[in-house]
Amino acid sequence: MAQPIRALVFSGNGINCEDEMAQACKLAGAQVDIVHLNQFFYQGLELERYHLINFPGGFLDGDDLGSAKACAIRLEQMICKKSGLPLLELLVRFVNNGGLIIGVCNGFQLLVKLGLLPALDGNYGQKVCTLTVNDSGRFEDRWVNLIVNSQTKSPFVANLEQLYLPVRHGEGKFLTADSNTLKRLVSANQVVLRYADKDFQVTQKYPDNPNGSPDAIAAICDGSGQIFGLMPHPEAFLHPCNHPRWTREKVEEDSLGLVLFKNAVQYLKTNVV
Repeated sequence: MAQPIRALVFSGNGINCEDEMAQACKLAGAQVDIVHLNQFFYQGLELERYHLINFPGGFLDGDDLGSAKACAIRLEQMICKKSGLPLLELLVRFVNNGGLIIGVCNGFQLLVKLGLLPALDGNYGQKVCTLTVNDSGRFEDRWVNLIVNSQTKSPFVANLEQLYLPVRHGEGKFLTADSNTLKRLVSANQVVLRYADKDFQVTQKYPDNPNGSPDAIAAICDGSGQIFGLMPHPEAFLHPCNHPRWTREKVEEDSLGLVLFKNAVQYLKTNVV
């Protein structure tokens, strides 16, 4: 009998989308544990038990110091009681062993501010990008069109061309340290999703690009494709009735945000378990 795919969903300190992420993993066919960040560190949770790690969205530490920054500082200083290793090293080991990591919204911001993304040339821990205040100067809560980069290595978007997902963030503008870093991200196909207009053309225009991210960047991955961070919320589109026009138009099952989690589980079943 095949080993079940096990997913870990972090909670605590202002995270508030853990139940939706857990449901997405369950619907995709994984067994799920929701674990508080402090439980992981102080009780020594073994990452080896899992195949998929989820960092959900929310308002980590009230977004003090900027979205997810306070949490990143705290996590960088924490050492796992059981292994004696810092979180960053444990997560890099997890990826090297074939695991997948997804960070949504605040979770994406956390992965960036920990230096797990973009990890250019495999340099995990190097901080060469950030997510900052939307150009609109306001919290954006809307649905957006997204174009998938067909050349990306990320298994989360396998066989997808476009998506329609909700965003809800005040600090979603993706910025790199300099223009060369952005060029390297693009040339390495680590830009996974871009904001698009109603005709699914990449756009810088508001509100189709809700935060003003250069090159309309909505999601990136590391060089392996196994660490994936995105501002839109796929876990908020798990059923056709989640769609804002579900009573007026047919919503196809394969258009749901759930497909990202199904892709992850299928990848793990094929390549890891």
